[in-house]
Amino acid sequence: MVIAWPAGTNPAQRAKIARLRIPVYEQQVVRLAELSDSLRRLGVLAGTQAVAASAAHDIDVRLATLTATYGTHARAPGAARPSVLLQIWGRPIYTVGGRQLMSDALEVCGARNVFADLPEAGPVVDAEAVIARDPDIIITAAPPGEGAAWLADWRRFGSLRAVREQHLVVFEDQALSRLGPSVIDATAALCKVIARL
Repeated sequence: MVIAWPAGTNPAQRAKIARLRIPVYEQQVVRLAELSDSLRRLGVLAGTQAVAASAAHDIDVRLATLTATYGTHARAPGAARPSVLLQIWGRPIYTVGGRQLMSDALEVCGARNVFADLPEAGPVVDAEAVIARDPDIIITAAPPGEGAAWLADWRRFGSLRAVREQHLVVFEDQALSRLGPSVIDATAALCKVIARL
C-alpha cells in the first residue's frame, strides 16, 4: 500500500502506482487536531491499532497542552492575537493559506496567519500585499541556512510593523512542514518563539 497526500502527490507517480496495481490510501490533514484520527486510521490499515492508539493519545494530550498554554484563551483578557506572515519560500514569496497545517500551528500558538483568508495551501504573495496587511511578526520557515537572507529582504521595508518592532524570526525546523507527529514538536518550538516576542 502507498499512502498519498492528495494535494502534494505528483500525478505521474500516482499513474505509475495505479498501473502497478498497488493500493493507494489518500490522507489529507489540514488541522493538527486531525493528526490523531489519521494515525488511528493508519494503525488499522497496518494492523498496529494498539500502538497507533497510544501514539494518537499522546498527540491529543500534547496538542491540548500547547493550546492551553499558548492558545487564544491563554492570552491576557483583551490582548489581541499577533498577526504573522509565515514565509515558506524566498523568491517569489510563498506563504501559507488558511487551510494548511502550518496555519493551524499558528492558531494553536495563539497567533493569526495574516493570509488565512487565502484558500490556496501555498499562495504566492508580493511585498505590496504583505505591506498592506502589515503583520506584527514575520517568520521565515526556511530551509536550513536560508532564513536570514529572507529576513534581510524585509528589513528594507521600515514601515512594516514587524520590522519596526524587530519581530523578525528565522525558524528553520523542517518538521513544521511535515505531515506527521513531528509537527507537534515543531509547533511547540514555534509557540515558544512567538511567546517571547
